[in-house]
Amino acid sequence: MSENEVMKIFSENFKRLRKERNLLQKEIAKILGVSTSIVSDWEKGVKMPRGGTIQKIAEFFQIPQNELFIERGTPYSTLVEMVMIPIVGRISCGNGSFAFEDIEGYEPTPKEWVTGGEYFYLRTKGDSMIGARIQEGDLLLIRRQNDVDDGDIAAVLIDDEAYLKRVYRRDGMLILQSENPKYPPIICRPGDKNIQIIGKLKMNVIKY
Repeated sequence: MSENEVMKIFSENFKRLRKERNLLQKEIAKILGVSTSIVSDWEKGVKMPRGGTIQKIAEFFQIPQNELFIERGTPYSTLVEMVMIPIVGRISCGNGSFAFEDIEGYEPTPKEWVTGGEYFYLRTKGDSMIGARIQEGDLLLIRRQNDVDDGDIAAVLIDDEAYLKRVYRRDGMLILQSENPKYPPIICRPGDKNIQIIGKLKMNVIKY
């Protein structure tokens, strides 16, 4: 799906949600902290909001971000309803607020893959998880959650950069283990504030 098609889906959903609330463009613009002309461009399908603003929109309308990218009323040849999930380059969790700062694009994803939560994609960097058959450049579907079970593979935010590690807990410490013996484990002690679990790996989407 092209960028223009993604913008069109968003514009239709945003306009529908605004009208359902009986809001004028200038009113929703004030709520979101943007200009009326920007809102107009969104609804014309010529511009897309940035990641942080998409989050604000979803929070205001009280819907998951994914719902903004569901194409309504269009049958797919596969007969599977698709949603557009962001491919995230950078994430911020300042002051407890979770925001996508750098969205590389959107990936069409079967809706049945992403039920019961908020999801996003990360693209693998490096070779630290090759023992788990995760290669550089793989597209990883992550379910947003701030805790995982012992031994799960999780997306972990370290100083605003997301890493994929296997998570263990020992004596109150968080141990982030790579799946490549050349990388030592990262040991996080209680009180370390620059490290945070942000999601659980649900699927490695391999394309040929």
